[in-house]
Amino acid sequence: MAFIPNQNRGGFNPRFRKEQQQEHRTNHMIRVPQVRLVGDNVTVGVYPTQEALKMAQDQALDLVEISPTADPPVCKIIDYNKFLYDKKKKEKEVKANSKTSEVKEVRFTPNTDDHDFEFKTKHAEKFLQDGNKVKAHVQFKGRAIMFKERGELLLLKFADRLKDIGALEGMPKMEGKRMQVMLAPKSQKKK
Repeated sequence: MAFIPNQNRGGFNPRFRKEQQQEHRTNHMIRVPQVRLVGDNVTVGVYPTQEALKMAQDQALDLVEISPTADPPVCKIIDYNKFLYDKKKKEKEVKANSKTSEVKEVRFTPNTDDHDFEFKTKHAEKFLQDGNKVKAHVQFKGRAIMFKERGELLLLKFADRLKDIGALEGMPKMEGKRMQVMLAPKSQKKK
């Protein structure tokens, strides 16, 4: 059976749905006897809710509950849509400024030569300087599994080369046909 709104089933009321989706109570949704008013265009103090609502209506603005847990709840007379817009804008700026760290992978084989090793170490150094973690692993294929100690020495040499900017999170360990280590960036002091 398809959902059909506005039938006599007591279901869909668009106004009620909008009220439930709001994260702050506004205007007539505030059901406490008194509120503390703060803001630019009002005298700070405790007012009866009806009087605060009247003040908001006189200014053609909304009464918005900012801190519902305070006693009495703190409200502000502002344009609610502008308030939400400014809040989303600030959250977006904070999100843009915060960097999430990624895990970058560097792969070796037990027979990796010195040039490849240096090349991959330089890449890992850049990853660590950018604030990312580095997962280095040695992949063993076929009979190369006999050279586990070569892989372990290679990973320890790799960790030793990066010890100034990266901290080893644990000793090399085998997982299937792969031996791996994790390096985390050391916290750099701000200058």
